[in-house]
Amino acid sequence: MSYDLDPELLPWLDMLPQVTMTDYKALVAARTQQSELANLIPVYEPAHPIDVRDETVPGPSGAPDVRVRVYGRAGRENPVPGLVYIHGGGFVIGSVEMFEAHVLKVVDQLNVVVVSVDYRLAPEHPFPAPVEDCYAALTWVAAKAGELGIDPARLGVGGESAGGGLTAGTVLLARDRGGPELAFQLLGIPELDDRLDTDSMRDYVDTPLWNRPNAIYSWTAYLGTEPGGDDVSPYAAPARATDLSGLPPAFVTTCQYDPLRDEGVEYARRLAHAGVPTELRLYPGTFHGSSLVESAEISRRMFADEVDALRRGLKVTDSR
Repeated sequence: MSYDLDPELLPWLDMLPQVTMTDYKALVAARTQQSELANLIPVYEPAHPIDVRDETVPGPSGAPDVRVRVYGRAGRENPVPGLVYIHGGGFVIGSVEMFEAHVLKVVDQLNVVVVSVDYRLAPEHPFPAPVEDCYAALTWVAAKAGELGIDPARLGVGGESAGGGLTAGTVLLARDRGGPELAFQLLGIPELDDRLDTDSMRDYVDTPLWNRPNAIYSWTAYLGTEPGGDDVSPYAAPARATDLSGLPPAFVTTCQYDPLRDEGVEYARRLAHAGVPTELRLYPGTFHGSSLVESAEISRRMFADEVDALRRGLKVTDSR
């Protein structure tokens, strides 16, 4: 297909790595390409001193501990909002390091504490390992809020792509397990539905960075079986959840030429119909991961919208 992409994105297409995941051998090759993606992201120099440290938190029952990376402005005196951040990568690639520049920008601009989760990756660790790691990190953050300098009444979860799907699954777990209480959820271009049956998922077989063939492998690796079966857990594929009531306010983003577009739009619609305060943004001329091109005006607008949504959702009162 041909795609009417934003003109500022077009010159970058040849510089983006051609990520193709059809089997485990291809996945190994894709993992080696992570550095190519990272090289597209300019080094971010914060305007404020930021403390960064790694912690190891108790993992799910019977599972290894989970590494998290904690970011916060140096010299904070009063509790600030907190965000558990879940990186993207189709459940099978990605790391806290790969998304560090993005997290640093959020902390620098908003004066919040962000805890980024280094969850286990599929297919070596299929569902429920990744989402349970994220929930374990969330419960640790809530329990340690005082030590971390976080106001527990202003705690949220957010992520992008597979991280958006894991965010939705973690939020569902928090509701169904009786906590922690959450103020906000950020679902950035989320991967939510293993059934692969929306218009955008059927049609976008050759879009940049992410497309239907990659999505098929992603879900197969995460579920440990063929996607689209009858017994897939809503904590794995949140689009399967039959009840979305009682969830925290949501900000959902989608890209026009992204196979994940329609499932994000539909999830936002269902959240709103369930009485959850929900804001949806669909960015024209964009593709999955096009925000890597930070110089494009549409990418700058996407990040500004995310920062504004976090400011409102986490009730940031002083970001100076």
